[in-house]
Amino acid sequence: MEIKTRNRVLTTVSVLLLLGFIAFAEHFLDLYIVRILNVCAIYAILGMSMNLINGFTGLFSLGHAGFMAVGAYTTALLTMPPAVKNQIFYLAPLIKPLDQINLAFPLALLAGGLLAAVVGGLIAAPVLRLKGDYLAIATLGFAEIIRVVFTNTQRITNGALGLKGIPALTNLWWSFGTAAFTLVFLVSLINSSYGRALKAIREDEIAAESMGINLARHKTLSFVIGAFFAGIGGGLLGNLLGTIDPKMFSSMFTFNILLIVVLGGMGSLTGSIISAFIVTIANEVLRFLDESINLGFVVIQGKVGMRSVVFSALLMFVVLFYRHGLMGTNEFSWDRLLASKAYRRLRGLFKKERTEGVVDR
Repeated sequence: MEIKTRNRVLTTVSVLLLLGFIAFAEHFLDLYIVRILNVCAIYAILGMSMNLINGFTGLFSLGHAGFMAVGAYTTALLTMPPAVKNQIFYLAPLIKPLDQINLAFPLALLAGGLLAAVVGGLIAAPVLRLKGDYLAIATLGFAEIIRVVFTNTQRITNGALGLKGIPALTNLWWSFGTAAFTLVFLVSLINSSYGRALKAIREDEIAAESMGINLARHKTLSFVIGAFFAGIGGGLLGNLLGTIDPKMFSSMFTFNILLIVVLGGMGSLTGSIISAFIVTIANEVLRFLDESINLGFVVIQGKVGMRSVVFSALLMFVVLFYRHGLMGTNEFSWDRLLASKAYRRLRGLFKKERTEGVVDR
């Protein structure tokens, strides 16, 4: 079998297995597990979108939480029924015509992403003139500005009270489907001439500009696309949780996404997906550290925040020994997997067991 045909068959089988697992999970798995899987997929979208800006273009941006807030609030307001809006906006009425608009979830999600992209484009104009730490501080400041504005716009975002009663429209099909679309779109972009230009900017801006690459246009393109998918991820998260408020989108949210990008590898989309699942699941597995543990002969009192301490220590250990992340700048490929030592060892064990079974007969 040719290598390309083999890889195509393996990819097709993997996609079918994933679709079967999603269908099984939606009907038979516990709601808690389903929610964790949804969060994993949403974090994968956010990680890939931030990796486009930070990993592939080399821009140290910390404004992702602001774009997520724009997408989450836009999607929520457009999908909430008018009766629910009138009920929760009791301090000050929602402005017209938002108080009567009720769109389908796909249209609202797209609108949230587009509005986040517009905000990203407006921020990119003054901010992308900066570099390094100055760019990080500026984008972090703009994200905080967005959060403060949302806290004080009572007739649009309901201020500090936030939005409640958001329709729970996000499911595994939406989250995993959007993550798959994000991956396919970004892979196509990175493998195009625009993607090669972004990588050139990351490596050396002066050399890239001398080769005729328009730095401002390509940086803005990367920033806008990253903001668009961040808005999509925020919209999915808001309609998964059912309630949002400005405090959710603090700088800590951005640092969590940045942690996923660094752990997976700056410049690796599949690395961001893998690390999103690892970080999200590990964060839930370590939840028992915040609670009291009964060993039978002694009870260990839990400490609130201990989970974050242990989790941070484990991540520091991984980063120290995998300085470039789990994947570095590499992407997942069947050729690399089938040529790995782990696969050859597993294949050797399987052949050995099968040979021993034949001899026993």
